[in-house]
Amino acid sequence: MIRFSAFFLAFILFAAVTHSSGPATALTLSEKASIQAAMQRHVDGSLVDGAILYLNPKDGEVHKLHPVTAHPMILSMGAHYVLCFDFRDDTGKEVPIDYYMARTSNDYVVFHTAIADRGLLQRLMKDGTVKRLR
Repeated sequence: MIRFSAFFLAFILFAAVTHSSGPATALTLSEKASIQAAMQRHVDGSLVDGAILYLNPKDGEVHKLHPVTAHPMILSMGAHYVLCFDFRDDTGKEVPIDYYMARTSNDYVVFHTAIADRGLLQRLMKDGTVKRLR
C-alpha cells in the first residue's frame, strides 16, 4: 500500500508540474485569428486621425502614435493573452504598445494597455507569468 501511495503521489506531482497552466497554452488557428482581430478592432477604434493619442507621463505632452506592425506572436498569461504592436511617433521613433486581453463569452477585449512600457512585459516573462503561446 505504501509503495502504491508513493507511486500515486509521484504521478500526481509529475502531472501537476508538467500540466499546462490553463487554457491559454493551446489555441486553434481560428482562436488566434479571433484574438488578433479583436486587438486590431481595439486599435482601429482608438485612432484619432490615424493615430493613438498618448499622454506621456514624463513630459505631460500628448503624442501621436501611428500604427506600424502588429506582431503575429501571442503570449499567454494564465487565462489571458498579451499581444504587441509597433507604433511610431511623429519623429519616427518606435514606440511599443502591449495589449493585455481577456476572453468574454463570445469575444476578446483589451483590459490593459502598456504604452512604451516593455519593462512590465519583460518582468512578467522573467518571473514566468507570461509565456510564449505554443
